[in-house]
Amino acid sequence: MNDGKVSVSFSCQRCLQPINIDDSFAALGEHTLAELALPINSHIEVDIESQSASLDHFVPPFRLATEFSSGPDTNGFMLLSDGPDRESLSQNFRIKAELFDTLSNNSEIDHPLCDECTDTLLELMDKQLKMAEDEWNDYNNYLKKLELTDDVPNVDQLEKELGDLNGEEERLLQELAELTREENAIKQAVKEQEEEKERLSNEEEKYWREYTKHRRDVITTEDEFRSLECQMSYAQVQLDKLKKTNVFNVTFHIWHSGHFGTINNFRLGRLPSAPVDWSEINAAWGQTCLLLSALARKMNLVFKNYRLVPYGNHSHIEVLADGKELPLYGSGGFRFFWDTKFDTAMVAFLDCLQQFKEEVVKKDPDFCLPYRMEKGKIEDSATGSSYSIKIQFNSEEQWTKALKFLLTNLKWGLTWVSSQFTEDKH
Repeated sequence: MNDGKVSVSFSCQRCLQPINIDDSFAALGEHTLAELALPINSHIEVDIESQSASLDHFVPPFRLATEFSSGPDTNGFMLLSDGPDRESLSQNFRIKAELFDTLSNNSEIDHPLCDECTDTLLELMDKQLKMAEDEWNDYNNYLKKLELTDDVPNVDQLEKELGDLNGEEERLLQELAELTREENAIKQAVKEQEEEKERLSNEEEKYWREYTKHRRDVITTEDEFRSLECQMSYAQVQLDKLKKTNVFNVTFHIWHSGHFGTINNFRLGRLPSAPVDWSEINAAWGQTCLLLSALARKMNLVFKNYRLVPYGNHSHIEVLADGKELPLYGSGGFRFFWDTKFDTAMVAFLDCLQQFKEEVVKKDPDFCLPYRMEKGKIEDSATGSSYSIKIQFNSEEQWTKALKFLLTNLKWGLTWVSSQFTEDKH
């Protein structure tokens, strides 16, 4: 705007930059306005939106403002005047605004435009025109080609084909609908099968869990069965071994150690050169009493006049007539040698051994003992010598030998009973 002069400024409807309008637009005749009112693109439509989205801008309506106008609603241009020129300025602005409204109503482009935006628009319209000319040439060539050829399409035939195609389309649509229904039915069946599959999968998983559990139980049972078989086999071996083992021979081992007879490694007797302790002698008598008592029970033998009472190293013999106890143990010393109860007990034991021998002879007449026993004495048949079982008025050597002979006879009786016991098992 020059000093002292009034001018009107408009903004470009595309880039919104202010523009100056030529003064020749200040006065337009009716003939010029009528020409401008004619449609610009009555035959050719320019698709500005598809060519450039940047042309599509919203431009708010402008307002007139004086030099005193202010506020956010000011549109970037204003009307300035000193009074007398205000009327002529409004007239010029109205003419130019009507011009731009007329142009905007007759086209798809809002006016005014600056030089750059106008050039861009012209380029787009040139491209659109070139595309339209190309299409027109294509259609014109095709039309000339149809005019030159004799094969003119039969409209009736084409309509008939169109009707057939429409019928085919309807039939295909019906088939499509039927196929759609079948597809839905198949989808429903697939859904049901999927549910059945899931149910079967759950049952299969449950089955395999139960199978695994039962399989584990079977394996455990088989292991227990094999273990029991091994235990039974071991027990059978032990049983066979025990069947072949004689309990009397294992429990009571009668042997000799020098001049002494021994039972379970306990010496029975005393010698001046080998003063055996009385606790060992008493233990040997306890084992001897237990052995004879066991052999008698095995043969169901009840002794006459006496009852053997095995009681370890304090075993004794009970006299049935008066219930008197005869000790089969001693303690040594001067008073012991004058006590006749120990001698009486040994004589009673020898009598019980004699009763056992007679009971065996009843079952086996061929049975005999290596040493004959009678009235408290044991006779050696090889030499004809007799040895007293008593300790009073007897030497330790003869008493020890008599005890050795007694154990020998007892071993013979043990051997016979063991043989009978083995035969009974078989």
